[in-house]
Amino acid sequence: MSQHRTYCGVEASSKKRALQVISQLIAEDQPTLNADEIFTSLISRERLGTTGLGGGIAIPHCRINNCANTVGALIQLQSPIDYESIDGQPVDILFALIVPEEAHDEHLKTLAAIAEQLHHPDYLQNLRDASDTQSLYLAATEQDASAPL
Repeated sequence: MSQHRTYCGVEASSKKRALQVISQLIAEDQPTLNADEIFTSLISRERLGTTGLGGGIAIPHCRINNCANTVGALIQLQSPIDYESIDGQPVDILFALIVPEEAHDEHLKTLAAIAEQLHHPDYLQNLRDASDTQSLYLAATEQDASAPL
């Protein structure tokens, strides 16, 4: 995960807006990826079933043809939003994952590792306690050296 794809205090009033922000954030430092294509792919994936895991966490993800490597982005929302999560709770932490079209096994392993890390209460609390983008990035990357983020 790059510090350029970490953003704290995002204002998003809906799931759609949060996914637009994530798509733009990823496209800004990935010249081969287009924000509109990322957004469309994320929305298409959401139609298959929510990526809101519960506990205020969502891991929107998709595979994209012209994606050369796995790309992650982390945002902390200023206010939780309705995300149609499996537990019905609003979401305030989103970790997006974009992977190459052919990376099926890698995709699943990375998703599982991220979900596991985000369910550690101390790790998640440190992400929520971050007051700016720098502290959010440090919380995401320094909490546990073995974290996949």
